Amino acid sequence: MFHKTIILSLGIFALTGCNAQKKAKADTKKSIDMSQSTKKGNLPDQKDSIIYFNEGENKFLRQYQMNVTFKGISEDNRCPEGVNCIMAGAAIAQIEVMGTSTRPTILSLASTDYPGRDYRQSANFNGYTIVLQEVTPYPKSEEGAKALNGKYKIGITIKKAQ
Repeated sequence: MFHKTIILSLGIFALTGCNAQKKAKADTKKSIDMSQSTKKGNLPDQKDSIIYFNEGENKFLRQYQMNVTFKGISEDNRCPEGVNCIMAGAAIAQIEVMGTSTRPTILSLASTDYPGRDYRQSANFNGYTIVLQEVTPYPKSEEGAKALNGKYKIGITIKKAQ
């Protein structure tokens, strides 16, 4: 009976030690991620820097007093990598913006301006110009754009409208 108690207590100590190590690893990983995003200039408080969003991500940008949500990509007809196309195509990002005193508005921003199809890379909202700078990842010829649903990441810039 005494042996069972000792083995049980050693097992409990081992398990609690493992849990503490997992928490320490997670904390250091978060601090590394934060320091890397600071180096890349992803902070929304920096003027003219690119602000990155994962699909479905929402951020309140205090400097601009607006809430921005990347809803998703509604259309991605960019020419896949490794394929020769007549036209480069464009990706259309659905971005919901809402000021502190405005109703939510969905902006459709394209990866390139294409007036023939009414694609715009920028839009004005609440005294600011929002420009779509990046859409990643690029479609592959084997998988196509449908395989990228939920994996998109965009970069936008926000400047005071002139």
